[in-house]
Amino acid sequence: MWAMIRRWFDPDEVRSVGTTPDYRFSLANERTFLAWLRTALALVGGGLAVSQFLPEHRLRVGIAVSLLALGGLVALRAVDHWARSERAMRLGEALPPSRFPAVLALIVTIGAGALLVATLL
Repeated sequence: MWAMIRRWFDPDEVRSVGTTPDYRFSLANERTFLAWLRTALALVGGGLAVSQFLPEHRLRVGIAVSLLALGGLVALRAVDHWARSERAMRLGEALPPSRFPAVLALIVTIGAGALLVATLL
């Protein structure tokens, strides 16, 4: 666990294995990471908006907390995926598979439905 977290914060740890990949692949990996961070920020912003602007309703707090927590989870997942992908590229391995985008899409769809219900009530 700590070794994984150390890779997130220590660029030398990522660079300590394998060979340097084509810089275009590393930059593409970084752009993907930044896209995931934008998604995380949007979820956090949505959570804050729900907590402030949705009318008083029992679902309001649940939806807001869920969006805020999901935003934090997406940010952590983004940095983990970036580090694992960079390591795989350096070692010439296949990129790590992930079900996270599909799970996130389902969660967002369910959340959108809950927001719709809360807004209509």
